[in-house]
Amino acid sequence: MWSFVEGYEVEHVVGTARTPRARWVEEGLAVLASSGVDAVRVEALAKRIGVTKGGFYGYFADRDALLTAMLDVWESEATDQVLERVETLDPKTKARVAGLLTFSSNRLLPIDLAIRDWARRDDDVAARLRRVDNTRMALLRETIGVFCEDPDEVEARSLLAFCATIGSHFLAADHPGRTRVEVLTRAADLLFEDRNR
Repeated sequence: MWSFVEGYEVEHVVGTARTPRARWVEEGLAVLASSGVDAVRVEALAKRIGVTKGGFYGYFADRDALLTAMLDVWESEATDQVLERVETLDPKTKARVAGLLTFSSNRLLPIDLAIRDWARRDDDVAARLRRVDNTRMALLRETIGVFCEDPDEVEARSLLAFCATIGSHFLAADHPGRTRVEVLTRAADLLFEDRNR
């Protein structure tokens, strides 16, 4: 594009739009979920996106800043956004739907599992994971506490429900004559059973 300014011909450079910050974070989360935190590298992300790495530094001071932003997005999606989606549901349904949103999705589950692995080697990530898991446990306590008055039983049921949800993704055992989904559904029925009825 050309124009004239005070008798001079001037070329206007039309710049390309910068890659949005969220795109860097999303690509980072995708790589984290598929290959682990060590694979989250600026050059590799730029190549995946199809841009040079220069644009990265317009948003992030360094790789650590990107990793923090990724954890922020995961925490928001795994807790705040899930809680918003289930807040109007009845207590029993709330916990089940929250678990499905978090641990049955193609998005959050692989990220969550990768963060659990990362937390084994990084104290800051472990603290973040603890905060997220405490939020999840609080939802389970609230749900189970609606029909169970014994605080020890509430805590035990909450722990078992959470362990079943997380552990089922690592368990390789068969369930003769039953599917994993059938067994997990029955386990949830037992854990959320109101024995006072």
